[in-house]
Amino acid sequence: MTLGVGMSYEEKNAWAFLAITIVSYVTYAWIVLSQTSDIPLYQVAYQPILLWTIGCAIGAGIIAGIAVAVGSPRSRERVDQRDKQIAAFGGRVGHTFLIAGGVTALLLALIRADQFWIANTLYLAFVLSAIFNSAAKLVAYRRGLPQW
Repeated sequence: MTLGVGMSYEEKNAWAFLAITIVSYVTYAWIVLSQTSDIPLYQVAYQPILLWTIGCAIGAGIIAGIAVAVGSPRSRERVDQRDKQIAAFGGRVGHTFLIAGGVTALLLALIRADQFWIANTLYLAFVLSAIFNSAAKLVAYRRGLPQW
């Protein structure tokens, strides 16, 4: 099956969200790591890089959502029960990573770890949540929801 052909609006959005999330996080990590040649990782001025990559990802998500909506105007209006169940399933999978990241960041705060590690743990948790949320949705669209 060709990517995009026969896909619902929600499935196309999941693909776009997955791609944007991966590209933005890899970009962030590459920029931060490229600045460590003469300073330790935790001393990199990561805050503006983090904010810019998140802002750009949000902007890209909005643009992708508009592009998907324009490219498939009829399927956007046809959200059925299956789409809702898949969205809920993806959300449950993604939230697992938010909880794990939040607990890890809390533990880092309790042991007074540097802000760099706490912020990056939270950012990674959001990224993993988005990746696994999208991946779970895409698997559910292709193979169906798990029967538990």
